[in-house]
Amino acid sequence: MTDMSNENSIGHAMKRMTIGIVVLAVLTALLFFVAPESFYPWAKAIHVIAVISWMAGMLYLPRLFVYHADAEKGSVQSETFKVMERRLLRAIINPAMIVTWVFGLWLAWKMFGFQGGWLHTKIAAVLLLSGLHGYLAGAVRKFAEDKNEKPARHWRIVNEIPTLLMIVIVILVIVKPF
Repeated sequence: MTDMSNENSIGHAMKRMTIGIVVLAVLTALLFFVAPESFYPWAKAIHVIAVISWMAGMLYLPRLFVYHADAEKGSVQSETFKVMERRLLRAIINPAMIVTWVFGLWLAWKMFGFQGGWLHTKIAAVLLLSGLHGYLAGAVRKFAEDKNEKPARHWRIVNEIPTLLMIVIVILVIVKPF
C-alpha cells in the first residue's frame, strides 16, 4: 500500500469515527433533553462501553510497543506498527477515554454527588490511568519519529499497569469497600 493511499485510508477512518462520535453525542443529548428519566441507564451503558473500548486499547497498545521496540527502524514491520499504533490511539483510545470521562463524571455527580471514599479512590485510579494514557500517547509519537529508547522489557512491564488499575477500579465500583 502506498503512503498516499494509506493516508487516504486513515483520513476516511477518522471521518467515519468523527461522524460516529457526533451521532452518539446528538442522540445522547436528545435523550437527555427529551426523556431525562430514561437517560441514566443509557448513560451507564455508554460509560461501560467506553470503558471497555478504552481498556482494550490500553491493554493492546503497550503490547504493540513490545514488538515494535524489537523491530528494525525503517523496516516494513516498524512502519506497519507505526500505523497500527497511531490508528489505535486516535480512533479508539482517545475517543473512548473522552466518553468514559464525560459519562463517568456525570454518573458520579448524578448518582453519588461525588461522595464516598470508594468514589474518590476510583477517580484517583482513573486519573492514574489517564496519566498512563498520556505516557503511551507520547510513546506513539516517539515511535513514529524512530526515537524510542525503551527496550521491549520496559513495555512488557508497562503493559501490566492498565490491568492492575482496572482490577482496582472494578473492585471499587462493585464492592464499594469504603
